[in-house]
Formats: sequence, C-alpha cells, structure tokens
Amino acid sequence: MAAILARKLGMTQLFGEDGAVARVTVLEAGPCHVTAIRTNDRDGYDAVQLAFGSVREKALSKPELGHLAKASAPPLRHLVEFRGEGAGLSVGETVDVDTFTAGERVKISGVSKGKGFQGTVKRHNFSRGPVSHGSHNVRAPGSIGASATPSRVMKGIRGPGQMGNKRITQRGLEVVAVRPAEHLLFVRGAVPGPRNGYVEVRSDG
Repeated sequence: MAAILARKLGMTQLFGEDGAVARVTVLEAGPCHVTAIRTNDRDGYDAVQLAFGSVREKALSKPELGHLAKASAPPLRHLVEFRGEGAGLSVGETVDVDTFTAGERVKISGVSKGKGFQGTVKRHNFSRGPVSHGSHNVRAPGSIGASATPSRVMKGIRGPGQMGNKRITQRGLEVVAVRPAEHLLFVRGAVPGPRNGYVEVRSDG
C-alpha cells in the first residue's frame, strides 16, 4: 500500500549531515482508517477507501456515521478512494506514514489556492502595454480577433477569468524524511493547496 491522505502544515527547511539544505513541505499524513475495499468482481474496479481528518460527530450525517462505524472508525471528514491500491488490506485496518521511505518519489494531488477573478497579465503572464504618452492599454489583453475573417473570436482564446481553485497533481516529488512517531512526511519542494489543506499522496512508480 503506497497511498495516504495528508494535511499540509506548511514549509520549512531541513539540513543534512553534510550541511546541504532541503526546502520541504511538511505533511501530517495519517493515520488513515480503511473504510471500504472495492474489488473487480463485485464493483468493477479495484480500490481502497481511506478516511482522514477528525471531526465532531454532529458534523456528519447518520449514513456517514454508520459507514464509519462498520469499519470501527471514529468520525472522520474526508473519504477518498485510491484505485489500484489496497492489496493486503482489509476494512478496519489503519494506514500510516511509515508506508513511505526517504528517497521515494511520490505524486501529490490537491486543490490549488483560489485567486478569484484575475486579468490576463496575472492569469496567463501576458505582457503589459506601454505606460507612456497617455497610453490606456497598460494591462489590457490587446486584440483577440480579426475584423473581416472570421469576424468572430476563436475558441480557446486566453482571457480573464477565475484563477486557481482547481485540482492539481504534482508528480516526481521526493520524500526527504519520514517521522512515523509524529505522523509527519517531509517532501522536497512545494505542494498544491493552501496551508491546512488536504492532499492525496501516492507513490509515483
């Protein structure tokens, strides 16, 4: 099993024995309760369902509490299925961060930070217009279509709009250190999502 749910705590840096510094993201990974096992014979696909994130019992519905009770799990907020995983696991077990090792490559999925409605300069890295001689085209996108042919704006033109708040998967991230006693996972580089956001960690093999 090489998949787990985690909460992003923030970023810091770790120093190796040789003095080399590694900029890392700290993840609170697990323990995750196995709440369901999907099989190809019964469900049409193989997967394991993990639950993570403590929450008050009153925040969940009765069906959600009943589903967790079948797995002897406490009230947990987030349930995620990982396809192709779950070999050797059974309902009621827990998955912890010690399933990963230092030096392993992982891919992490999460929802990126939402930045609201943004213009083309910030959203698509457009160049700005001239700012001298009374120009009013400082941050405008410029021409987006032709006049006579085809007399319309073509589909796919990059323009202003909602920026961020989308699911992103970052691949090839390296696990720098693992602290099973504290349920902490240190991953080199940045990870999608805001601080205290929930992410999915899977081996990138």
